[in-house]
Amino acid sequence: MTKKSKKNASSKKSKLSFPKLNFNKKNKVILGSFLLFFGISLIIAFVSFLFTWKTDQSILSEVAQRDVVAQNWLSKFGAKVSHFFIYEGFGLASFYIAVLVSITGLYLFLNIAVKKLQKFWLWGLLSMLWLSLLLGYILPSYAILGGVIGFEINDYLQAYIGKIGVGILLAFLFILYAVTRLNFTPDVLIGKLKSTKKSIDEDFSSVESNAGGKENQASNEIPEQKSREDEDLPKEDEQPTTVDFQDSPTSTSSEKEEPKPKEKIVIESQNQDDVAMEVETAEEEDEVDTTSKKLVEDFGEFDPTLELANYQFPGIDLLKDYNKGKSITIDQSELESNKNKIVDTLKNYKIGIAEIKATVGPTVTLYEIIPEAGIRISKIKNLEDDIALSLSALGIRIIAPIPGKGTIGIEVPNQNPSIVPMRTVIASSKFQETKMALPIAFGKTISNETFVVDLAKMPHLLMAGATGQGKSVGLNVILTSLLYQKHPAEVKFILVDPKKVELTLFNKIERHYLAKMPDVEEAIITDNSKVINTLNSLCVEMDARYDLLKDAMVRNIAEYNEKFKARKLNPENGHKFLPYIVLVVDEFADLIMTAGKEVETPIARLAQLARAIGIHLIIATQRPSVNVITGMIKANFPARLAFRVTSKIDSRTILDAGGADQLIGRGDMLFTQGNDLVRLQCAFVDTPEVERITDFIGSQKAYPDAHMLPEYVGEESGTSLDDNVDERDKRFREAAEIIVTAQQGSASLLQRKMKLGYNRAGRIIDQLEAAGIVGPFEGSKARQVLVTDLTALDQMLEN
Repeated sequence: MTKKSKKNASSKKSKLSFPKLNFNKKNKVILGSFLLFFGISLIIAFVSFLFTWKTDQSILSEVAQRDVVAQNWLSKFGAKVSHFFIYEGFGLASFYIAVLVSITGLYLFLNIAVKKLQKFWLWGLLSMLWLSLLLGYILPSYAILGGVIGFEINDYLQAYIGKIGVGILLAFLFILYAVTRLNFTPDVLIGKLKSTKKSIDEDFSSVESNAGGKENQASNEIPEQKSREDEDLPKEDEQPTTVDFQDSPTSTSSEKEEPKPKEKIVIESQNQDDVAMEVETAEEEDEVDTTSKKLVEDFGEFDPTLELANYQFPGIDLLKDYNKGKSITIDQSELESNKNKIVDTLKNYKIGIAEIKATVGPTVTLYEIIPEAGIRISKIKNLEDDIALSLSALGIRIIAPIPGKGTIGIEVPNQNPSIVPMRTVIASSKFQETKMALPIAFGKTISNETFVVDLAKMPHLLMAGATGQGKSVGLNVILTSLLYQKHPAEVKFILVDPKKVELTLFNKIERHYLAKMPDVEEAIITDNSKVINTLNSLCVEMDARYDLLKDAMVRNIAEYNEKFKARKLNPENGHKFLPYIVLVVDEFADLIMTAGKEVETPIARLAQLARAIGIHLIIATQRPSVNVITGMIKANFPARLAFRVTSKIDSRTILDAGGADQLIGRGDMLFTQGNDLVRLQCAFVDTPEVERITDFIGSQKAYPDAHMLPEYVGEESGTSLDDNVDERDKRFREAAEIIVTAQQGSASLLQRKMKLGYNRAGRIIDQLEAAGIVGPFEGSKARQVLVTDLTALDQMLEN
């Protein structure tokens, strides 16, 4: 390894190291020596307690009296702390705490890397609890062995699972520790037993051979044997060398190595009269897929955009420049005033500032400060509200410290914020020259840099924000970014819009960019009952794509499409070019309220598995409560985008951190991909701009129809049930009366009127169809009601 590579390796290793404590070496020595001696004191007190605990137990309530004498080696302190940890705590297992405190102190005192301390404490505390349970289980009458905790937990567990159950649990926990911590598995045990048996057999055979050799060995053979050993074995201070054919004519076949291509090997014969032979091995030639190569030579690589070869991307002139080419204006007086207020506020709390720097953004200005030595960061962090009060501004956010810098950041909203036009971010070189698979230009950072991310790398995005804070504009920004970068053959959208008015403009590009199910009239889904079938259809598409990847022996959609373009996959075997599919849900909370688990399950399945095959989800909601954004969903959406929310709880639900409740609105947002939070000003694209873009795309030649998803047969798609009265739902008649009265046969109507789940409402609709009350499934239309009034319904049911 070269010096450069070693240096890089060491630098990478240092990045992954345990974070250093925030105090200097002297403080480490002081704290370390205190913990070391305190741990030793605990050990001394615990050992003494084993002999004096009965005597000292009577004086524990009188330790405050000076004339009371304790027998513990550390007097009343030792008696009290030992009684707390051993008698009232974990029994003899409390020695773990004393040892752990001593080890921590030793590590700090000697300035040893504290990376292992976390594991020491974790496994130490778990072992302490297990040992306390074990001693309380074996000898419950001796309180000093298992302690009160060990006795009480055993008593509680035995009341539920019995003594045998507790014994089984303790045995399982021991095996869990041995496998997880010690890597001690049955095959390791068998291997050790075999190696022990083998070494015993070898020792026994060597003893027998030595005993037999002593009888037959002549004294003149000893020097010869010694010299032979000196020749064959390497000396202790020498490394064993690899022996080749030329150096050792008597080498065995097991010592031979496979020859490398074009490598010359000289084999000398053992017979001195023969001639040495030189052997040269030729390198094997690479195999070439002649069929694929000939197809590429004859027809060129497959071009997925060929069907719409004349398609033109929308021009930048369709977007409006709200700033009219002007850059951000810097108000010197505002900057100076804010700086002075920040400095004065911190001085009031005796916090000195060594340096301060301002970075002006479109909406927010970042003041980076370096406090004087000895100032605690938490002290500045707690002054967030005081600084906001002194500046008379909302949306103050303190970043302590700024990741990657040795500074503390204070974000202050500008008095005259600037709009970030969509035109500006689209025209930026960072967006135009990107090589990302699905680039999204969200807006600009505090330092006025265009912020571009790859949706394919996220791989899914969770958005949240209160009403009117810019969430719908953010969705339009995402869609606009993809429309400016991707050909209709490369990406397809599935749009779910329960509000029915936010995404309707994209209907004009249905045959270019949208995907839908067969026999569905409108591509943009506005009926919540249709979302379930669409999501399940998307799961079918996902499984079909994985089968194609398996047959093509590739791991992701990018490798698959490259192989298909190179004509290495035969379309007659079902292979085809796979476009990316982006599912956009404008209001997820409404879906959860109406459909619940029927929506959450396919969403979670897609989020877990769909990344590799090019299906990506963007879910937006107004209220990020835990019953809407469940743990299953959050675990599979590492990328989060938060506009202003109404409470700190909502901020922590969406971001796992505070801050979103302190944003100023109007596109001010926080973005994270599972690491650091980035504050952005979302680009602004107005409805007329989106309309111009969709009109421009929709006026061009399009595909015959929207991209078709696989057919999925849901519960409303017909019934094979017989009209069996005994199998009808107990609320069948009530549902029939509602349907006949409203003259509208749909499961969603029963859900609203009868407060039923989607599955039960669908079953009742099937039973109504079997009874002849409603007609068959007709796609997005409601079923036809075949009974005119309640009188006719009563006659039908009586007959």
